[in-house]
Amino acid sequence: MPSSLSPLLDAAFWLTAGAIVLLLALSAFFSGSETALTASSRAKLRARADKGEGGAQRALDVTEDSERLIGAILLGNNVVNILSASLATALLTRLFGQSGVALATLVMTALVLIFSEVLPKTWAISDPEKVASRVAGPIRVITVLLSPIVAVVRRIVRGLLWLLGQRPDADQHMFSLHEEIAGALALGASEGMVDKEDRDRLLGALDLGNRTVEEIMLHRSQIEMLDAEDDPDALLTAVLASPHTRVPLYKGERENVVGVLHSKDLLRAVEKLLRGGDGNLASISDLDVVKIAMKPYFIPETTPLDEQMREFLKRRTHFALVVDEYGDLKGLLTLEDILEEIVGEITDEFDPKAERQLKPTETGDYIVEGAMTIRDLNRETDWMLPDEEANTIAGLVIHEAQTIPEVGQVFAFHGFRFEVAERKDNRITKLKIKPLGENA
Repeated sequence: MPSSLSPLLDAAFWLTAGAIVLLLALSAFFSGSETALTASSRAKLRARADKGEGGAQRALDVTEDSERLIGAILLGNNVVNILSASLATALLTRLFGQSGVALATLVMTALVLIFSEVLPKTWAISDPEKVASRVAGPIRVITVLLSPIVAVVRRIVRGLLWLLGQRPDADQHMFSLHEEIAGALALGASEGMVDKEDRDRLLGALDLGNRTVEEIMLHRSQIEMLDAEDDPDALLTAVLASPHTRVPLYKGERENVVGVLHSKDLLRAVEKLLRGGDGNLASISDLDVVKIAMKPYFIPETTPLDEQMREFLKRRTHFALVVDEYGDLKGLLTLEDILEEIVGEITDEFDPKAERQLKPTETGDYIVEGAMTIRDLNRETDWMLPDEEANTIAGLVIHEAQTIPEVGQVFAFHGFRFEVAERKDNRITKLKIKPLGENA
């Protein structure tokens, strides 16, 4: 038997080769598990778990502490990769001498790349929830076993980040449900799988917690109010002529709201008065309208919309007056206003017919009412105008211009051209807007 072939028949050679294959398989397991557990949707895992799949529940549990999970997987993956490379170097050096080092580098790079990285990751990403459910059990055991080492590594990493000025949040989660849903909706809409209207409704419902009453309330200058000291017959006429079911009552000045008059309560009182008296309409002048009116419900302007919707449902009321921190009247909010943020404009046969707030022109411009909210404009046009500093498009122009512009003035900011088309007193009532990227 030739001496050059003796290493191939050596038991140590085959043990080492077998160990390398085993380590490559472990590396593939760690790589595939990392991809599956990080790419899987928690919503889909929750749906599987609710159907009784134990693996899905284990996957949910193991991904709760994302930093610990990733630390354990990376630790295990690096250990097996380094160990397999060391064994391959020793084995090939034994066969080919010093040239075995370079050969081991080339061979192990190819094997790790193909069989331990690309192949398992591609398999895992094809159905991440299914793969995550299968690997969650072993990964949980490995995470527990490696947790002491991972804890030390975590402290070292946090210390280094602290020295670099970073302050990582210990409670930060690797999965943001809101961002995941919003991103999926945006992607679905861009690929034509989700209708724009459906996307807007779902995003509107998601954003309720991030928006406040002040952003959608009807400003006090636009509130239809009645003077409680007017004659009852005049108030009756005004209520019947109004398109609104509820109308605020004030005494002296509009800031002094003393009640909210509901048209049905007023008509019931009128009927009771006519049926119980002589049936003469002149007796309506004896009505005490303030006693008929409901007590006004005041809310702070900073209240989140989702919280206010729950409060409306709890109180079984649909109408609230908005006040600022000093108690001054700022505007009016109804449950319908909140629902419109989800489903869009709601109209009925009694709503006044108003012109559209947004009109495209043949030249590519958009004629926009100054009172139109930036959010509504963005929803209709898919623009990304910022609404942090102002609620309406007129407010945005005034904020950027740092003055109240005159008719005909033109501004360019945020990638758009704004021209003031109409102005009434100190209010911008109409604007002409065009994206700067389009030809004039």
